[in-house]
Amino acid sequence: MKHPFLEALATALAGEEVATLRYNFPYTERGGKRPDRRPILLATVAAAVATARTLAPEVPLLAGGKSMGGRMTSLAAAEGLLDEDVRGIVFVGFPLHPARKPGVERADHLQRVALPLLFLQGTRDALAPLESLRPIVARLGTRATLHVLEGADHSFAVLRRSGRAPEGVLSELAREIAGFGDVSRSEPRSSAAKGAPP
Repeated sequence: MKHPFLEALATALAGEEVATLRYNFPYTERGGKRPDRRPILLATVAAAVATARTLAPEVPLLAGGKSMGGRMTSLAAAEGLLDEDVRGIVFVGFPLHPARKPGVERADHLQRVALPLLFLQGTRDALAPLESLRPIVARLGTRATLHVLEGADHSFAVLRRSGRAPEGVLSELAREIAGFGDVSRSEPRSSAAKGAPP
């Protein structure tokens, strides 16, 4: 939760009047590299979301996260582990497949998530090539939105020659999340999910 990118995104979101709740998975808290087993990851997401609701009971909530954090949030929603008043899920770089192992199975559960979904993806994201991700988003219908950030990789870094500044990428991410929150706020859902922004 203290990763420079996440801290910078939280600051950019604050500029858009979006509060964030960041947390660590247990393996990160221990300083480990190998992720916890899925039940532990999902329970951690559910606990973080419950904490967000306790801390801000009147604030509309979005769930989500960066890479694996976003995927675990949508898995928790698909399994009915989150409260019902979340307004949507935000993926800050959905990890469609592991590095150098193309596939789309990681997206199979998304059909079981009844919430609005916002995918924020870079054109250079090696873990989710757009030619693979676009058809998945299209099959999800109107509840899914894909916003593409030109020149960004999975970490949302951009090449110098792109002419884009890292601050501009962060601002674009924050604006898209804030706009998604505004749309979702006006559409109450009855669904098994709830959470905090990334």
